Amino acid sequence: MPDLPNQPPVPPGSVPGLVPDRDGEGTTTLERVPQKTEPPRLYQVLMLNDDFTPMEFVVMVLQEYFRHDLDTATQIMLKIHHDGRGVCGVFTKDVAATKVELVLAAARRAGHPLQCIMEAA
Repeated sequence: MPDLPNQPPVPPGSVPGLVPDRDGEGTTTLERVPQKTEPPRLYQVLMLNDDFTPMEFVVMVLQEYFRHDLDTATQIMLKIHHDGRGVCGVFTKDVAATKVELVLAAARRAGHPLQCIMEAA
């Protein structure tokens, strides 16, 4: 941590992110130094069209794993059917990866070749 001008260096073992402020009266107060963090990168989860998975199954998956209502799930399913792929939702990396695995596992259990992938948003 760089030393601030006109202040003594932060002693080893002190609290990170806090800078001591000596007021000249023998007491020490600590002021918090704001830290800048970036929001996590987002990923979109996509389903890919195939000629074998029933449309009803795709709608059910969209409702169960992505919490879409029936109308929205139907619209996404039709987009997948007509365009070859459709966005199911946008999530952080870990959540997106989990959703992909859940969808693939549900498709395999049901005997469907449905494909689900994630891409950087």
